[in-house]
Amino acid sequence: MKTLFNKMLAALLLVAFVATARVEAQSQIFRVAAARRDITPGEAVPMWGYGARHDLLSQGTLDPLYATAMVIEAGDKKLAIVGLDMGRSPSEAQLQNIRRRIKERAGIEYSFIAGSHSHHTPVVELTDQEGKGRGRFDAALRYYKMMEDRIVEAILEADSRLAPARMAVGSMKLEGFNRNRHTRIEPKASDRDLAVMRFDDATGKPIAVMVNFAAHPTMIQALVLKFSADYVGAMRREIEKQTGASVIFMQGAGGDQSVNEGTNKGYEAFGSALGREVVRLASSLKTEEVKNPSLEVREERFKFASRTDFKNPFVLTAYQKAFFPELIPNYIDEYSDGVRPRLTVALLNKDTALVGVSGEFFSNHAIRLKERAHVKNLFFFGYANGYHQYFPTIEAVAEGGYGADSAVSPVEIGAGEVMMNSALTRLYQMLGRIQ
Repeated sequence: MKTLFNKMLAALLLVAFVATARVEAQSQIFRVAAARRDITPGEAVPMWGYGARHDLLSQGTLDPLYATAMVIEAGDKKLAIVGLDMGRSPSEAQLQNIRRRIKERAGIEYSFIAGSHSHHTPVVELTDQEGKGRGRFDAALRYYKMMEDRIVEAILEADSRLAPARMAVGSMKLEGFNRNRHTRIEPKASDRDLAVMRFDDATGKPIAVMVNFAAHPTMIQALVLKFSADYVGAMRREIEKQTGASVIFMQGAGGDQSVNEGTNKGYEAFGSALGREVVRLASSLKTEEVKNPSLEVREERFKFASRTDFKNPFVLTAYQKAFFPELIPNYIDEYSDGVRPRLTVALLNKDTALVGVSGEFFSNHAIRLKERAHVKNLFFFGYANGYHQYFPTIEAVAEGGYGADSAVSPVEIGAGEVMMNSALTRLYQMLGRIQ
């Protein structure tokens, strides 16, 4: 009897040991992979970014648009980071579909899906309803299904290729590449941070480089009705040529930031020059094994009052003339329950913060958050997981001007500051500094 008891005890201890070893092994997992898909429309559709175009249809392509996805597996959690050559992230319905599909197919619960903010990309706000897109813009509706499918395909392919990875993170102040286009107050705020994440495989071969920088991709004239990723595409090509890595670009707090061409005239020259700076920074970093991988994510939606009264017939008429009639009812639907932006905050490996916001945040929001967070690395992603137009600072609203006025910034005054305070609170909670 004693012998039987000892055998049973030994078996139970073995099972417990194996289970503990499995949990410990899983907690040490750090894997990364990337993939991309072409998301250029194959038919003529309305173009996003300039109201003066109204409902003019596209007339071809200057360079292809891509969805580039990276999946990071840290411990028992996965995160998808997707850079889109789009003016904004997908619509709310599209975003929810994408997230549902990648969770069901790959167990990816968390994601940052963001537009680069190129103004030579398709309108994504139309819907399959009378007066809102159906019948007149059916090509755009067909495109939305294709775009959604290809974003999902890119994420799932990256997930299927996950492999052990080494990581390095770094940033530098990059002078002369962006400028504040809004304020007259000196010194003019500009987030000069060029920040990168570099991932290599176990042999040192590059897997992916994620780039974070703030500057409007509006270098191509509005009357050019052809699709283009603007300077982002040229930047990506330069980095890929020099490193062989997949390149994911995530726009920063670019609401009041324009490019500063200097001697780099034109979107191709500017993008190539920016790409060379990225390569210089990434090459200076040494990737290392992540010894204690971890990932925590918090996401919340806010509800703010609108400064724009879309129920006012005069306001409605003005918007319809400024853009085109089928577009505006979709805006009204979006803001029927107030302005509801999304904030996504992630902490990777306890020292790298990722903050995503669903709008065009002015650069001082990012600058001040970085100053207050006291975390080793902080990446600020604008145009991520939704789109709710401009979020100026309070002093920018007081100054007035494009991006700060209610015509393009319907959200109530101070909304950006509220969201940044919440981001800071979430980060400190994840760091264990506050409850």
